[in-house]
Amino acid sequence: MADSNLYDEFGNYIGPDLASEQEEEEADFDDEEAEARANSRMQAGDMSEDEGAVPMDADESEEAGPMENAVVLHEDKKYYPTAEEIYGAGVEALVQEEDAQPLEVPIIAPIREKKLETLEEEPMRTRFTNEFMTTLMANPELVRNVAVVGHVHHGKTTVMDMLVEQTHDLRTKPKDPEKQLKFTDTRVDEQSRGMSIKAMPMSLVLEGSSGKSYLTNLIDCPGHVNFNDEVTAAMRLCDGVLLCVDAAEGVMLVTERAIKQAVSEGLPIVLMITKVDRLIVELKLPPADAYFKLRHTIDEVNTHIAAAAGAANANGELEVDPIRGNVAFSAAVSGWSFTLQSFAQLYADVTGASFDPREFAKRLWGDVWFQEDTRQFRRKATPGRGSERSFVQFVLEPLYKVYSQVVGEHPKTIEHALSLLGVHLKASAYTQDTKPLLKEACSAVFGNASGLVDMLVRHVPSSKKATTRKVQQDFTGPQDSEIADFMHSCNPRGPLVIHIAKLFPKPDCSSFNAFGRIISGTLRPGDKVRVLGEGYTPDDEEDSAVTEVGSVSVYQARYRIPVARATAGNLILIEGVDATITKTATIVAEGYEGEMHIFRPLRFQTVSVVKIATEPLRPGDLPKMVEGLRKINKSYPLAVTKVEESGEHTILGTGEVYLDCLMKDLRELYAEVEVKVADPVVSFCETVVETSSLKCFAETPNKRNKITVVAEPLEKGLAEDIEAGSVAIDWPRKKLQDFFTTKYEWDLLAVRGLWAFGPERNGPNVLLDDTLAGETDKQLLGAIRDSVVQGFQWGAREGPLCDEPMRNVKFKVLDASIAAEPIHRGGGQVIPTARRVCYSAFLMATPRLMEPVYFVEIETPADCIAPIYNVLAKRRGHVTQDLPKPGTPIFLVKAYLPVVESFGFETDLRYTTQGQAFCQSVFDHWQIVPGDPLDKSVVLRPLEPAPVGALAREFMVKTRRRKGMSDDVSINRFFDDPMLLMLARQDVELGGVM
Repeated sequence: MADSNLYDEFGNYIGPDLASEQEEEEADFDDEEAEARANSRMQAGDMSEDEGAVPMDADESEEAGPMENAVVLHEDKKYYPTAEEIYGAGVEALVQEEDAQPLEVPIIAPIREKKLETLEEEPMRTRFTNEFMTTLMANPELVRNVAVVGHVHHGKTTVMDMLVEQTHDLRTKPKDPEKQLKFTDTRVDEQSRGMSIKAMPMSLVLEGSSGKSYLTNLIDCPGHVNFNDEVTAAMRLCDGVLLCVDAAEGVMLVTERAIKQAVSEGLPIVLMITKVDRLIVELKLPPADAYFKLRHTIDEVNTHIAAAAGAANANGELEVDPIRGNVAFSAAVSGWSFTLQSFAQLYADVTGASFDPREFAKRLWGDVWFQEDTRQFRRKATPGRGSERSFVQFVLEPLYKVYSQVVGEHPKTIEHALSLLGVHLKASAYTQDTKPLLKEACSAVFGNASGLVDMLVRHVPSSKKATTRKVQQDFTGPQDSEIADFMHSCNPRGPLVIHIAKLFPKPDCSSFNAFGRIISGTLRPGDKVRVLGEGYTPDDEEDSAVTEVGSVSVYQARYRIPVARATAGNLILIEGVDATITKTATIVAEGYEGEMHIFRPLRFQTVSVVKIATEPLRPGDLPKMVEGLRKINKSYPLAVTKVEESGEHTILGTGEVYLDCLMKDLRELYAEVEVKVADPVVSFCETVVETSSLKCFAETPNKRNKITVVAEPLEKGLAEDIEAGSVAIDWPRKKLQDFFTTKYEWDLLAVRGLWAFGPERNGPNVLLDDTLAGETDKQLLGAIRDSVVQGFQWGAREGPLCDEPMRNVKFKVLDASIAAEPIHRGGGQVIPTARRVCYSAFLMATPRLMEPVYFVEIETPADCIAPIYNVLAKRRGHVTQDLPKPGTPIFLVKAYLPVVESFGFETDLRYTTQGQAFCQSVFDHWQIVPGDPLDKSVVLRPLEPAPVGALAREFMVKTRRRKGMSDDVSINRFFDDPMLLMLARQDVELGGVM
């Protein structure tokens, strides 16, 4: 009956609400879960009883019971542990509902190891102990600091390999006889390119012929002309130059520049003629012709030394001569080197004869013949048999015989020939290929490089002796001060002074180690020091910082040797001081309280004229790129990074190879972001070719001051002298008068009125005071002198044509009307006015653009000369000289090529000559671009090359557009209204005359 009340007459349910199916399922699920949990507890209880477990206390069971049986709501159920339970307390967990990065990017990126260079995991075993090396470091008389320089591929790194093999135990390293060691080419890109990019120091303990050991700090310098800045930094720290010249190629472009640089730095030059084996194996010259080839190479070197030294080489004391002992011969790939003195000693040891090797060595070079019948040396040749010079007879012919025997004879014949020289190799050595056998035989015959060591010890001054010249030449402070006396004597007990000239990145590229020379005092890890930057002066101490030295070590190319202390006269690597160093620095002890000056910044032979603009592919990576550019600025001495007014980040370098290496470092090592690079452009300069057509004046905004100026071209050669440091604005007045009156025929009044060079202290523009005392109040003019100089330097830094620096311009202040009240003649009034009047005078003096020009040296066979002429002609280049290289099938073509036309030139040259020509380009001079940059009648059509007469206009307009400026120069910006009225009046007068 009750059931019938739950349904109506149609059978529909009308009773109370029933639980939903979901709730029933959940109830079933809860029942099943409760049953499963009960079963598991029962099983656990049985197991604990079986194992003899201790039962729970009553209190614990009462507390745990209700929790076990508690009803848990669906929304309170916990399926996953919390972040705090997983990672621990105090860890912040961020929850994102959407992907914040692309799916192909991992949430946790893998650790990327930067592959900057090849380093040894631990110091290598050497034939000298580290303790012995540190003992030598304590005696600067036994230290030699030498820069190994020369043209690209002239064997510098191979010479270093030869010394490394003689001082290191390389038996544990896997060795490919066909592959060179290249121990000092540590960077990955150096190994892939096959040439050195960075200067690499290495300190070796080398033994002379007397058995005495010396610590030789060698710096392997790049040979490519684009990396000349590394050579400059190495020469600043070293006391001598080991000049490597290929015996076949002779003196090349980089060789000439290295000689000039060494002479200008006052460094003695010792010559090593490398790859002598090329004369035997490649050129196949007879011994007599090989002698003349070697002699010609030495004469070439001496010619360039004499040209660079001038009067300083009056007696020929700077020249190289084998008899003096400052010329060595080598074939480092075969493991041998010798000087005449070491070869004479070798003869004495092999023959056992009782003669003086030094006297014998003097007769082994030049026009000297040995007469067999009288057993005497003569200055005149005897006709007939045996009429070869002594060098050919005693040196080259035995050398040729060793090579011919090893290369072409049976092993038994080789064994017999070597036994006559007192050399006995293992039987297994004669089964080797030709190259390793030749290297082992020559190494056994000639022994170690004691002849080279004797040459360096004798002709390169010791570190203690050379420090005096370094301080006199590079220290900006007074030479008679107390600290200068300590530095002159290289005193290890004096106040600490270190000259930093180079920065090397750490393996992770996060920071840099500073490489420098201790001039005075002793350095230990943990010392507190003060780092003085290039902008430091005793009056302005802003560019200085106090820091703590991390570690001190000796650089060994692929590994470092930590030292507990380093004394004066040594080259060392310092960690922890690089934060405030940009290029160079001077380090002093923190506690030094006397007046301190810095060592002058590096003076480079070349200029960075190639410019590229960079920006990150992702705008968010801009801070990373900016930080990378800051590190690039530290790593490359000649790199210049700056931000243009348009906001673009630009990098200036010496050439395409230089910028290519720089950008590779920026992308892969320092910034680690993708960087877009604009097409390369060049830096221009602005100049004038005539004197201003009228006196230009400008008034200050308050109308209380008026300055009148004219501009005219500078005397030819003066700009180069200023830049080279031949004259300085801070010279004594008498010295300045002598210089300008004798060389440039200035009158005394002009010299007395010399105010400044611009835009820098050694800038190629001049500001003169040409006012008359009767017309201008000199006292008031002197009051605003500094402001006028600042305005002039500001204007010379950014010219009116396209914001490029001025060059070869002389500004003369003709008149000045100045307010008597100081408040009306402040810097805010005068500086912009001085800049504006310089601009107006510049524009009235027929302004022109100047472009940089490369000097190009091309090695080529004779049949490729005609195509080279064609390639250069298409790029506005012209050949100045083409001449054969004596004793070789090579021709040298020397030419000038505008830098703006040089992009892709090397590729075009190799394509045209089918890869037979090889060129090197280096900045040489500035030249005026054809055409008038202000000629508005020139029509520039897109995608069409401009005619030669319109190049100046095209360069100016494109440069202005790139910098976000209008196409034409706005006259209203630089001329006051009275000046514009005067110009209009002059035009009317000229029109009336016409």
